[in-house]
Amino acid sequence: MIDFDSYQKLLFRREDGILHVTFNRPEALNAFGDTLGPEVERFFREVPQDENTAVIVLTGAGKAFSAGGDIDGMQRMIDDPGLFHVASQRSRRLVMSMLDCPQPVIAKINGPATGLGASVALLCDLSYAASHAKIGDPHVKVGLVAADGGSLLWPQLVGFARAKEYLLTGDLLTAEDAARIGLINRSVPADALDATVDEMARRLAQGAGQAIRGTKASINIVLKQLAEAVMPAAIALEDLSAMSRDHAEAVASFREKRPPRFTGR
Repeated sequence: MIDFDSYQKLLFRREDGILHVTFNRPEALNAFGDTLGPEVERFFREVPQDENTAVIVLTGAGKAFSAGGDIDGMQRMIDDPGLFHVASQRSRRLVMSMLDCPQPVIAKINGPATGLGASVALLCDLSYAASHAKIGDPHVKVGLVAADGGSLLWPQLVGFARAKEYLLTGDLLTAEDAARIGLINRSVPADALDATVDEMARRLAQGAGQAIRGTKASINIVLKQLAEAVMPAAIALEDLSAMSRDHAEAVASFREKRPPRFTGR
């Protein structure tokens, strides 16, 4: 059993076999940070043993699904580079544990999902977004390699050409465009999001659980093989980019509210 009370930044609500999990850091747009990030990673290590959970629904409190990283955290990692390696390894474990999670996971994307937040949403088995939500991986805009899932997931979902366009520019997509190109399952009006997700969650929870889990595991075999091939090198490249002048400049420019002046170093 999961000790739900031991979590500080995750909210839980159980409805029959459906476990609703909410990222609860709305003041920071549910950026993962020092507490929420480790808790999400721990949750996906623990939930496979929870026999009462047939389906998981992930969403964010407030206006965002998750903004991924936060600038204050990035500055702390610039000041102490060893912290970035710890965080990047945690991201790698999160990717693998989500791929290993036996229960089907549904992303209810209620607002912006960016960076690692987008990766978590796209690692879910099904993804539904409110039409006003935006989704993207802007790692390069802060001088970082898109390693914590972006370089693994996007080519598989939308093809290499589109993946490179969005990952090399860091541009965000509207939910409607994301659904149109196959990045997510569906974009729906905001007032229909809860009902859409609840209907699918109930359908899966009432389905043949062993068959559903086995089918998910079968589909994820190739993704797991790719992750084992891609993630170590991608994370190592991101660790290097975290020590670059461009990354420090991106963080400084954000804090100083000015355009960055990148030098390629």
